[in-house]
Amino acid sequence: MSGASGTPYAAAVLRGLVDAGEDVDLVVSRASRLTLLDETGISFRDAHWRDDLREWLSRGADGKPRTFDVDVSGVRHWSAGDLAAGPSSGSYPAKGMLIVPASTAAVAGVALGLSKDLLQRVASVTLKERRPLVVAVRETPLHGQTLRHLVALDDAGAVVLPASPAFYAGATHIQDLVDFVAGRALDAVGVAHTLYRRWEGELGAAYRADRGTA
Repeated sequence: MSGASGTPYAAAVLRGLVDAGEDVDLVVSRASRLTLLDETGISFRDAHWRDDLREWLSRGADGKPRTFDVDVSGVRHWSAGDLAAGPSSGSYPAKGMLIVPASTAAVAGVALGLSKDLLQRVASVTLKERRPLVVAVRETPLHGQTLRHLVALDDAGAVVLPASPAFYAGATHIQDLVDFVAGRALDAVGVAHTLYRRWEGELGAAYRADRGTA
């Protein structure tokens, strides 16, 4: 998780991974802690990370507390400054990596192959080990240098997944829009979920279903 705005996207992805029974290695960058504090009022503290994570993931995208009941026992947190952490090595077992949300700074660091913090290091390891890397960039507009970095990531085998909600799934709430992006990120790494209504080839199906019409 990098410092871009979009902490609800990260929360939805984490809930999706936990619900799917996946073990999760979580890296929260220093900048993302500031964003989390700004967007949710939650301070993510190393000494109390489980309590802070549980409080955060229980909230909906609208900030309403106790919206979700989440078991975080399958999550392991690694400090962003811990370059000796398990995921920093290619021999550490992992299925892939999702950077949600991905700031332009994170995009640049990964594209250039930097290892200034654990997030960048794990991304570099993920690419060299040919594991899936999903980069959910959350910024607009994008300038030329960032676009070039995104092309470099695509060339390196990463999935560039802009945090762009769609409306064909019949969204009626902000959580629906967030869950669509989270679901697409999970799709990219092959994690099963039911976060959004999939396209079935029938025009107007989502509209009619949401309104109870035939």
